[in-house]
Amino acid sequence: MEYHKPVLLKESVDGLNIQPGGTYIDLTFGGGGHSREILSRLGKGRLIAFDQDSDAKDEAGKIADDRFTFIRSNFRFFRNFLRYLSIGMVDGILADLGISSHHIDDPDRGFSFKKSDKIDMRMNRDASVSALEILNSYSAEDLRRILADYGEITNPGRVADAIVNARKSVPITGVPAFLEIISSFVPARQENKFLAKIFQALRIEVNSEIDALRQMLLQVLLSLKKEGRLVVISYHSLEDRMVKNFMRTGKPEGDLEKDFYGNPLVPFKVVTRKAIVADENEIRNNKRARSARLRVAERN
Repeated sequence: MEYHKPVLLKESVDGLNIQPGGTYIDLTFGGGGHSREILSRLGKGRLIAFDQDSDAKDEAGKIADDRFTFIRSNFRFFRNFLRYLSIGMVDGILADLGISSHHIDDPDRGFSFKKSDKIDMRMNRDASVSALEILNSYSAEDLRRILADYGEITNPGRVADAIVNARKSVPITGVPAFLEIISSFVPARQENKFLAKIFQALRIEVNSEIDALRQMLLQVLLSLKKEGRLVVISYHSLEDRMVKNFMRTGKPEGDLEKDFYGNPLVPFKVVTRKAIVADENEIRNNKRARSARLRVAERN
């Protein structure tokens, strides 16, 4: 089975505007689809790829190329590793956010309510807290927060209360028990969409994805050369909003700074006025592409 089918492959690597001798970063190596495409366009340049998943490290080991360096780490630390490698500024940075096909398809990873009885969702298997531990230990208020903020469901408080009440007698053990607890809240004819939102919320919390994205974006400002490109593919509104704000203002929250004369201080030129989305053919061949939003910005 293919490890992962990259989304918007040509469009995203085109967005990097690769210079043959440049230095580029793939912040989310996964199965290596984007990295391989970048390498195919490089001359004597260099590619540094990051991923916190040990399975991705195994995939990276299949690339025998002197121009390629893989680092097993969360991308929130990428600037530290650039310093370690004596790399100051780079020509382009690409991030394909979210979950890989491999994570969904591997039942042992516990990411999918369809393909696994486990609830785990740790992208880094060495991390201490799994999604199951969150379900069994978080307060009703904290569960409500993540379901509202990261899942954007309409009844987070009721779902959170049901989880807390149910586990008082018997701890939640896996997907079947969890689905039984929340079954009464699932909207008719929208089961998959509703459950996907809940599992998304748990995954984001387990992996601190929003905080990691914020930290990564701020490091981009210190790492991207003039006319260097930032390319980001996001899959839900929280990510996309943060990326859009950052590209427009240099701030993940979208707060626009101005100089003494009131002129806006914008560190990027937005290349994509509207997010690029997958066409019908790609969506037909890769359902994950359906929610993908690609944005590109160039450093001023």
